[in-house]
Amino acid sequence: MPKPATRYKQSELTVMRTLTIEGQFKKTAVLIGEHLRNAGRYIPDGKTIVITDTNVQNHHREAFPAGDIISIGTGEDIKNLDTVKELYRKLVDLRADRATFIIGIGGGVVCDICGFVASTYMRGLRFAYIPTTLLAQVDASVGGKSGVNLGGYKNIVGVFNQPDFVLCDFNLLTTLGKAERLSGFAEIVKHAVIADEHLFEFLEQNFKKAIELDVAVIEKLIYESLVIKSTIVNTDEREKGERRKLNFGHTFGHAVEKVAGITHGEAIGVGMVVASALSVEKGFLTQAEHQRIKTLLGKIGLPTRMQVNIEFVLDALEKDKKRKGKNVNFVLLNSVGNAIVVEIYLNELKDSIRNWLIT
Repeated sequence: MPKPATRYKQSELTVMRTLTIEGQFKKTAVLIGEHLRNAGRYIPDGKTIVITDTNVQNHHREAFPAGDIISIGTGEDIKNLDTVKELYRKLVDLRADRATFIIGIGGGVVCDICGFVASTYMRGLRFAYIPTTLLAQVDASVGGKSGVNLGGYKNIVGVFNQPDFVLCDFNLLTTLGKAERLSGFAEIVKHAVIADEHLFEFLEQNFKKAIELDVAVIEKLIYESLVIKSTIVNTDEREKGERRKLNFGHTFGHAVEKVAGITHGEAIGVGMVVASALSVEKGFLTQAEHQRIKTLLGKIGLPTRMQVNIEFVLDALEKDKKRKGKNVNFVLLNSVGNAIVVEIYLNELKDSIRNWLIT
């Protein structure tokens, strides 16, 4: 069993570090190791409205920056246009105008909804994120993509728009349960697999400390993951080429997540195994490297196979937004640390999946 989560102290943290996302229309400062209580230093003068969820408000309300608070529910089920419409109405009630600054404090669902609402209300308000989960700190809050689900389509309604800043406070991670941590580690593994073999090796050597949220290890993993993601986004903000690599494990993973009702991290873990298996089948990746990926995922506590209705999963694949007619852009591996994007005939992908670990 993992040891209790470490309670971070300010004296234990390294000096705050800043990465910059160079968006087409805006630069985003990613403040790594800053504290929630210092958020007011980065907020422009004027009216501020915080969008958060009930859990985050209960845990961290005393550290919120000054301003009105709108609290929503929790879970992927609320990431839809009904929630968006309700937020629009509340912004009207609070007399939000084009000078209002919106801050999303929460996990990936809050960040996605906040970014979409802020980007579309009155044709766009300035906004920022303070992600409170490991998954949101290393992935959902960084890159300028936000969106909501519609029916069976995940993130099918959305925008590209960069926040003013993203503040990553490591102290916020100490309230996370095991499942929430694993969802974040799945994305960290993904970043290492697609772009940095040295980070992958570090995970292999330090996975136990990572699971326990060891201060030095978790700082390094978050920082290095954000270096990878920010570098990719800076080269391809609108996902025309290089940024597609960030979808490694997600095409199949999103389908499994929808059908099986499992966590994002569990689904992406299985998705990465499927993607690396297809890489072996295509002759890009060795069987030894495929096994290496499976081994690390298993040690961290992420599943590498799952019992699920395969036909339902294949139907969900048809709804993936990365599909192009009868083909789909699928991320494969040349090696650990080196990803490629290949266009695969959807029926070919389905045939391969039927022959793999998931039955």
